[in-house]
Amino acid sequence: MAKMTDTAAAAAIGAATRELHLPTVRTESSRLAEMAQRGQATYLGYLAEVLSAEVDDRTERRRQRRVHEARFPRVKRLGDFDLSVAPNVNAATIATLASGAYLESGDPVVFLGDSGTGKSHLLIGLGMAACEQGKSVRYVTCAGLVNELAEAADERRLSRIVARYGRLDLLCLDELGYVQLDARGAEMLFQILTEREEKASVATASNLPFSEWGQVIGDPRLVAAIVDRLTFNAHIIETGTESFRLMATRSRRTKRTG
Repeated sequence: MAKMTDTAAAAAIGAATRELHLPTVRTESSRLAEMAQRGQATYLGYLAEVLSAEVDDRTERRRQRRVHEARFPRVKRLGDFDLSVAPNVNAATIATLASGAYLESGDPVVFLGDSGTGKSHLLIGLGMAACEQGKSVRYVTCAGLVNELAEAADERRLSRIVARYGRLDLLCLDELGYVQLDARGAEMLFQILTEREEKASVATASNLPFSEWGQVIGDPRLVAAIVDRLTFNAHIIETGTESFRLMATRSRRTKRTG
């Protein structure tokens, strides 16, 4: 093997990494070479460090892409949820869900509670955890999903959208119960749930107990079918009735007047 100058080596690395699509090797090779030289690493040790850096960077880029594609409205993590103000939420249950085992069996997850009790936080946190485990996730409100499906139906591409939602590892469906669904909307929601039934998980957050879902879904037959699909083998977490936001507001007011 002919001896190569550092300048020629850098040029060769640049050309090869562009051809092989290895951007981290291109940007980090010189810095890691200096570290390897100072640490008297072997050639194989240096090569391992460079390739590990590329793998780590690709893993992080994939994670960021999954989070972006999930369309979360804000970043929330399960670890940031304050269990001390949510006595109804079992820490062991949340830890079990965070592990992602429910995704392998396609089990549903349902968060029930009044507004401000942390349902969306837990829902988004569950989705974030799934993204970090390499799963494909999509967050959407119930109204947003129904509107998307209605537009797709009008444009004769409903089956394609239903199939796309069916391929997700986790569908995070928020705010079920805030907006009343007409018969068409309820039927299309049922179509999505049927597509995913016992194959892939749906995590849902609702401000209404199951007995009151008939207030937003007018057809009793569809209500029963939707509840059935969202609760069969489900992990059901009740977040309570006391609003965290209201408690925080009261606490701030007490501090200002105290």
